[in-house]
Amino acid sequence: MTETKNPEIGSVGWIDLTVEDAPGIRDFYASVTGWQHSPVSMGDYDDFNMSAPESGEPKAGICHAKGGNAGLPAQWMIYITVEDADVSAAKCEELGGSVLAGPKNMGEMGRYCVIQDPAGAVAALFAFS
Repeated sequence: MTETKNPEIGSVGWIDLTVEDAPGIRDFYASVTGWQHSPVSMGDYDDFNMSAPESGEPKAGICHAKGGNAGLPAQWMIYITVEDADVSAAKCEELGGSVLAGPKNMGEMGRYCVIQDPAGAVAALFAFS
């Protein structure tokens, strides 16, 4: 996710694509959509912010399927802004969903978790610090 004005609770604040070949898929989307890319250090490798070519505003992320993203499905993942990721994760399980990853910290930005709803759809929930 990118550091901009925090989206309101309940809004889709970001999207990520997690894949095995992040540089190849980064280049694919850069060619298809015109997005520009910039590296986001993950320690021993880089993920990528993809930005609008005219404004330079970050619009999405392309991530490697390793580290904190290991085992996540290859799909566009929306991040829904919530007040408290831990409370929302518990409510998800209480209502018949599953928590696939987390809740855990995303640097100093906040906490997130990846959930699966009772119908099988996957989304991430993110709470800013």
